[in-house]
Amino acid sequence: MAGGPGPSLRDRAVAFAREKGEVRTRELTEIGIPRCYLARMCDEGLLSKVGYGIYRATDREVVSSDFGQAAVCGGHS
Repeated sequence: MAGGPGPSLRDRAVAFAREKGEVRTRELTEIGIPRCYLARMCDEGLLSKVGYGIYRATDREVVSSDFGQAAVCGGHS
């Protein structure tokens, strides 16, 4: 791969939310963002939950090292 690794899941989620204004959980999962990331991103101030299953990006910048993509949700099989 030229240019190194692509954007993290968090980068993709925040960029998508900024582009669309408001996004639904379904839209984020369709682009590969696990649902459990959404609560973490809200806790960290990257996304704001504005309604049931509806999110907006905040002004906070994503720091890719905040949590790794390898940290998967709950370890369910």
